Amino acid sequence: QVHVQESGGGSVQAGRSLRLSCVASGYDFSCMGWFRQIPGKEREEDREGVATIDSNGRIMYKDSVKGRFTISRGSARNTLILEMNNLKPEDSSMYYCAADNWLPRCEGTWDLAAYNYWGQGTQVTVSS
Repeated sequence: QVHVQESGGGSVQAGRSLRLSCVASGYDFSCMGWFRQIPGKEREEDREGVATIDSNGRIMYKDSVKGRFTISRGSARNTLILEMNNLKPEDSSMYYCAADNWLPRCEGTWDLAAYNYWGQGTQVTVSS
């Protein structure tokens, strides 16, 4: 059975940092990534990619987080870290960890449908 669990969200002031963690179990996941809910939208389809990493080492970042966020695979199997620095109010959202085990489907794409496994989300709130 597959299980994806995020942790590390919280409320901080602008300019501060947060570290999100994700642990996934059930497969050896080829791709893992962080997505967040688009402000004002509630459907699962209304999420945007923040950062992804695959088993070939390819990393992608949303343009607005480049230079501030760093994604990495943790030392433990199927763990994922997102270091978020210099946070801005517009980074406030529910952040979701996603994972998939088939590289041809998930590599190099922001497509939500390419990721079959999702966590429940962790809230990040940044105040000005």
